[in-house]
Amino acid sequence: MLRVGLTGGIASGKSAVSRALARRGIPVIDADQIARELAAPGSDALREIVEAFGREVLSPDGSLDRSRLGGLVFSDEAKRRRLEAILHPRIRAEQDRRLQELEEEGVPVAVVDAALMVEAGAWRRFDLLVVVDSREADQIARLMERNGLDEAAARARVRAQMPLSEKVKYADRVVDNRGALEELEGRAEALADWLLERARKNLLWDIDKSGPGA
Repeated sequence: MLRVGLTGGIASGKSAVSRALARRGIPVIDADQIARELAAPGSDALREIVEAFGREVLSPDGSLDRSRLGGLVFSDEAKRRRLEAILHPRIRAEQDRRLQELEEEGVPVAVVDAALMVEAGAWRRFDLLVVVDSREADQIARLMERNGLDEAAARARVRAQMPLSEKVKYADRVVDNRGALEELEGRAEALADWLLERARKNLLWDIDKSGPGA
């Protein structure tokens, strides 16, 4: 099975690309969704987060207040690294479990969507890396609209991550999100075609290697 990493920056358009791939039947494992599940009420991860950051990161119902936690960690690198140390090993283990299940089902290609894939060095675990590129100004505007942040807070969250200009240096393929949504959807469709063709070639190569004389 072809294992593909999909990354970008916060509010870069990565989720729109993921949705387009899923519509084409390519399984997408969302690291952010896994993080939400792992930090559910009663979980070991949530207990460790509360021990590290205090009960003020909890909502009245006992669930994790991700907005409040984000306000703490995006402005403090040491706190952000503490949170990553709690969540990242668990997220990777769950990603690997789901990828293994998909491979056992005979799926030809699967994608893992994760924002910090390059920063964490996790891109090395994949056969291919796809980076969604965008203008910083567009990321900030999307964050302000989507999360209700002021410009300073949105800018801080964008700049807490590696610049996209650096991430694209690691990419096997870049999806440019510098235009209209319709353009992004077209590029995501082209990406799906490319991945499915790469998966087909990968399968043929594996068959060839295991054939007579291998």
